[in-house]
Formats: sequence, C-alpha cells, structure tokens
Amino acid sequence: MMNLNALKVDPEFQGKIPPLTFEELNQLEANILRDGRIINPIIVWEGLIVDGHNRFIIAKKHPEIPFTVHETEFANRYEAIIWICKNQLGRRNLTPEQKKYLIGKQYEAEKCVNGGDRKSSAAKSGGHFDHLIKHEKTRGRIARETNTTDSFVRRAEHFAKGVDAAEEAVPGTRRKVLSGEVKPTAAEIASVARAPPEERPALVAEICKPKDQKKAAAVETTSSPAAKPLSDSSTSEGESTDEELVHTPAPQEQTFPQRVNEPLKIDRQQILEIANSRYVPKRLADGTAMLCEVSGAANSMMRRWESVFREYPDILSDAENRASVGRTIQKLRDYLKNLEDKMEELL
Repeated sequence: MMNLNALKVDPEFQGKIPPLTFEELNQLEANILRDGRIINPIIVWEGLIVDGHNRFIIAKKHPEIPFTVHETEFANRYEAIIWICKNQLGRRNLTPEQKKYLIGKQYEAEKCVNGGDRKSSAAKSGGHFDHLIKHEKTRGRIARETNTTDSFVRRAEHFAKGVDAAEEAVPGTRRKVLSGEVKPTAAEIASVARAPPEERPALVAEICKPKDQKKAAAVETTSSPAAKPLSDSSTSEGESTDEELVHTPAPQEQTFPQRVNEPLKIDRQQILEIANSRYVPKRLADGTAMLCEVSGAANSMMRRWESVFREYPDILSDAENRASVGRTIQKLRDYLKNLEDKMEELL
C-alpha cells in the first residue's frame, strides 16, 4: 500500500471535480467504515491525484483503512484534464452548471492538445500543420460524446472561462455557481472573463446578489433621474438636420393590415414607455455590494485552512510547521488589530 504522504492534491485537477455535499461525504465515509476498506482505487499521475480526492481525505482521516492506488499515464497535463472531465461527465448526479463547466474545460484542454494556437505567425505562414485537428471537428466530436450541440460546446467554453475568472477574483464563487446556489446568466458569467482583473471582484459581487436585491436595484435605476429616456422623435439628433426639424411635418401614424375588419394602430407612447423601462445605466459597485466580497474572502480563508489542515495533519503536528502557522496567525492578528483601530477612528 502506497504511503499517503506520497500523494499530492493538484488544485487545478481538484477544481474540475464537482465537490460532494456534506451529506454525501458523510455517507461515503460511513460506507467505507462499514466495508472496512476503500474499494475504488485512488488514481494518480506522477504522484498527483486525478480521481479519488474524497477517498484520499477519508484515508488520511482513517489511516487504518486499507486502500489501493492505480497509477496511470498521460502525455501532459491537458490529457489528464481531458480524462478528468470525461470521467466526471459519466456521473449521473451532475447539475446542469457542472456539466456545462466540464464540457467547456474538456474542449479548452482538447484544443491545446490538438494544435494549440493557430493565430501564431508560424501557423499563418502556410507551414505543414496537417496533424492539427480543426476546432470545429473537436467541437462536433465533443457534442456527439456529450449529447449536446456544436454551439453548446462553444458556449460551455465561455462559461467555464467566466467561472474560473470569478473563482480567481473571489474564491468560493465556482462552488456557488456550479452547485446552483448562484445562477448568473450566460452573459453575466462570460463578462467576468472579459473584464480587467481589477473590475472582476465588483462584477462577482453583483452576480452573487440575491434575486430580490437585483430586482430592487433594477427598479431603482430605471426610475432614477440619471436614467436616459428615449426622446419622442422619430430620428436622433445626430441623424436630423435643421432643415428637417423646421420643414418636415410629423409623419402620420402607420397602421398594420386590417385583421377581422379592425385597423390596429401603433401605440407610439406605449412603445416609448417600454423602451425607456428597459434602459438601465451602468452603476459602479458601492461599499454595500462589496461586503459580499469581504465576507466571502473570510469564509474562503477559513474553509481553505480547514481543508489543508484536514488533508495534511502534519502541518499542525510538526513543530516547525506549527511555528510557521503561528507566525501567519500573528500576521493576521496584527492586520485585524490595525483594521479595528481604523474603524474606531471613524466612529
């Protein structure tokens, strides 16, 4: 039986695996203790776990439980990620968001394996690149394998990039999105990846707002004097000339073809009201919105520390490691004390 300390958790690999709920993890642990062994092997590549992260956690918690390790071979990290995504897509209890994320990450990795960047000068020079698989073919094959469509795979890639960008900006966001706790639109999550890094935390904070807060903000901005309603004129200022404004008579209202012998007139005022109600100017996140990030950062730190301490208990048992943790804790204490002093000064 391989030494557990020889196995390592790779954050990128682990991030592709939908986490178990608290109840599911407890049930898995109960099943293993009942069986007296970990039946399914922990699969590794070059010492890195590619499948069996939860079994690894339980094995470290119960070192007396026997387990097995299966070593596999991949040409590179991209092939390992492809395998992880395909393996997880075989699960039956995936949320729609988890499935979409995995398909997007598989497509992203397969593009790297099957040719990489075709926008480089070498690729454009007309050299021999017959071995490269076209993106369209890769997309079509993944669509067939996952019972989706070509366009779904493309959208899934944008979704996955947005989720990863949101996670990098505010740790813990990926879990919220993939579990369905937060349900951003495709446009909202894709916008995070396109935004400059310094603007991403504010975007994530807005995405993580409860629906009722989003609706309230939309109503407030729509009714605000800052909103820019459409003018009740048939042409914009830039499209009209002085001569047109003075001499051109107002056009008569058009009518639709008669239906059931009754003319249907265009209600111009109603159209303008609908258009104005849809106009929502952009707003910068304020302090209230960013409280979500402050709270999320604290929760993320505690959760990540607990995960590390649980998976690597020698951090607390080893004297040198324990001293290093103590120095980090002291640094945090100093920071929090300075923050408290600043808050008291503002009272």
